[in-house]
Amino acid sequence: MPNKSQARRGMAVAPHALAAEAALAVLRDGGNALEAMVAAASTIAVVYPHMNSIGGDAFWTIYAPGKAVCTIEACGPAARAATREFYTSRGLTVIPTRGPLAANTVAGTIGGWAQALEVSRKDWGGNLPLSRLLQDAVGYAEDGISVTESQARNTRDKLQELIGQPGFAEHFLVQGKPPRPGDLFIQKKLAATLRLLCANGLDDFYRGQLAGAIAEDLNDLGSPLSCEDLAAYRAKLRPPLMLEHTEGKLYNMAPPSQGLVSLIILYLADKLGLSKLAAESADYIHLLVEATKQAFLVRDRYVTDPAYMQIDPQQCLQDAFLAPYAKAISPNRALPWGSGKPPSDTVWMGVIDGEGRAVSFIQSIYHEFGSGVVLPRSGIIWQNRGSSFSLASDALNALEPGRLPFHTLNPALAMLRDGRVMVYGTMGGDGQPQTQAAVFTRYAVFHQSLQQAVTAPRWLLGRTWGQVSDTLKLENRFDSDLIETLRKRGHEIEMLQAYDERTGHAGAVVRHPSGLIEAAFDPRSDGAAAGF
Repeated sequence: MPNKSQARRGMAVAPHALAAEAALAVLRDGGNALEAMVAAASTIAVVYPHMNSIGGDAFWTIYAPGKAVCTIEACGPAARAATREFYTSRGLTVIPTRGPLAANTVAGTIGGWAQALEVSRKDWGGNLPLSRLLQDAVGYAEDGISVTESQARNTRDKLQELIGQPGFAEHFLVQGKPPRPGDLFIQKKLAATLRLLCANGLDDFYRGQLAGAIAEDLNDLGSPLSCEDLAAYRAKLRPPLMLEHTEGKLYNMAPPSQGLVSLIILYLADKLGLSKLAAESADYIHLLVEATKQAFLVRDRYVTDPAYMQIDPQQCLQDAFLAPYAKAISPNRALPWGSGKPPSDTVWMGVIDGEGRAVSFIQSIYHEFGSGVVLPRSGIIWQNRGSSFSLASDALNALEPGRLPFHTLNPALAMLRDGRVMVYGTMGGDGQPQTQAAVFTRYAVFHQSLQQAVTAPRWLLGRTWGQVSDTLKLENRFDSDLIETLRKRGHEIEMLQAYDERTGHAGAVVRHPSGLIEAAFDPRSDGAAAGF
């Protein structure tokens, strides 16, 4: 039988099989990687609704042979009415993580789709109609999908904090209870919304009939977002950050994304001789964990809305800047740690088409189910990304009207020295840059197979869902001697189950110079790799 994870005319990977199949169907119809990704993005917003939504944000890293790598920043700013006084006058000292007051930033996802399709038309010759690209998403929303174990578990685990949020119970519960795996899940209102976008165009989300309904619902529920906030929004093409690595050129998103963190981890590990260590050894994990701590120090000091940054993020990838951070890493002793960010729910997906054009993409609503608010007319669940703002005026990410929130989202792309092109990523907040480091180094540095690099046991320094501990969490498939060695070096270890979803839903797609494309999906997800 042919290897289903290898193909030559196109390949897609997603954390839900139906999204990968939607992308593949578009590739078969002659679509390019950007068009295929819009099909995957719309589909996964329907079939994995606890992880992402068209009421969230997204980031894209894009490559076409012979052209410069570019990115799309599709994250929305804080509402004009979202001032610190808006919250403090209500007796609040922090922004709530759930409810209408958490729904305080514009959703950028649809704007990102629009920007991607503009690039597709202008530069890649894309011509498939929007109705074709959203076809699978509309069908799954209208006819229903089978609830995954992940959706059922997250609904059950988060029910107490979400049950009172507007529209949540009506949309996500079955007779007042969380759905069971395999239950039919229908989203008629969302289907109608997607059909409206097909008829009126994606711009309708921000400046049309749909925008009016969204703004009115948000206002009625108590969100500070307005029709003017939506109308002012457009996603933007941005240059990526780039790292010169021993294995090639690595690309990621610039701030407000933490793409800088992902690149710093790989820089520090490369600089300190990772390739000379034994693969899957305690030394290997220790070095990447300690590099992560240093990268997070940079993040927590500098990374914010680029309009407010005090330093050029590309300069943070230079030897002169990172030398003190490299020097701070001990090869045999763990530094204390305890300042991670909250977890987030997200999807990463990758597509490479037969022309070698590649897309690394991530779409998110921040926490699982976002704000928990489901808009009554459109069936859209709105993100809570703006709850990451601080109400302290001197904070790095202080709330200001029109300011972009800090984002953990960062889709990665690598151009290896031997001509391979690799897109890779994961969901998981603090875990995103760590899992990226694991997947990249296992594949590109230690020459493991792509699927092995994704499947192998993983770790997570920092928080997971519903927890506040910043321990070093290890899946229990690691060798007991390795775990004990890490303990002796001072790592505070916490054990997770095998293939634990909390370590992320990773994936990767690689195109070889021969034209062969291979992909790997995460067994921790409901995903698949699909190609032809």
